[in-house]
Amino acid sequence: MYHLLRRWRRSLRVLGLAIALAIAIALTQLWDSYPSSAQTAIPQQSTPLQDSLPAPRIHPLPPSLAEWQDDSQAGDYFSAIQPTQVGYLVWSQFPIRVYVEPTLASGAADGRSPVWVEAVTQAVQEWNAYLPLQQVESPESADIAIWRRVPPLMREGNGLPRARSAETRYELYVQNLQHSEPETEILAHRFTILLRPSQTADYLRAAARHELGHALGLWGHSPIQTDALYFSQVRTPPPISKRDVNTLKRVYEQPTRLGWAMN
Repeated sequence: MYHLLRRWRRSLRVLGLAIALAIAIALTQLWDSYPSSAQTAIPQQSTPLQDSLPAPRIHPLPPSLAEWQDDSQAGDYFSAIQPTQVGYLVWSQFPIRVYVEPTLASGAADGRSPVWVEAVTQAVQEWNAYLPLQQVESPESADIAIWRRVPPLMREGNGLPRARSAETRYELYVQNLQHSEPETEILAHRFTILLRPSQTADYLRAAARHELGHALGLWGHSPIQTDALYFSQVRTPPPISKRDVNTLKRVYEQPTRLGWAMN
């Protein structure tokens, strides 16, 4: 009876924290014109939600980044990466599970769906060289879900709508680690990426490469056109650069609340 009551109280606590996190934090990053991300911050004063969050700590580097060395000293754009209210958007459990909407899932018959899937899959494989990624068949089991969808229109300062090629969002939640003893709840995050289907293969691949960079922790933009995380589209999309990877490595050397046990 005691164990059942304890589990019931734990479930209510997790549900309450999950609802509070969903309400307290909502971050959006847009790919087309790269406006600043919209953020609803956690209150700075002590609150039950704030007190329940883990203290920021540094995770060990994944082996692929620990082994990364840039002999050319190309530099980075770490100063442009935006820390959030929970710290840097660092993954600590690998492989990171990525869902790519399959060819027939959207029901479209415009002839571009196979091109879309191939382009996005290639972008996933490119980033897999630097962080372990695994494509999964179910969006429910994914850490990053990539959908073949047209992003909602964005309102400009003058109130006029503007089309976008992609959108990346993340949400925070409380994850119960299965098979852990004692039971452990950690602060976790997951991403949703929308990619406009009506683009050429090169631009689809560039958009997916760019948005995946955001989802892997590069929550900001480079000022240099030769980086995949450059703030705007370019005529010849660049591959993942040394500066991109240098910045990614620096991000993973920073403290974060993500991936640590809830208080």
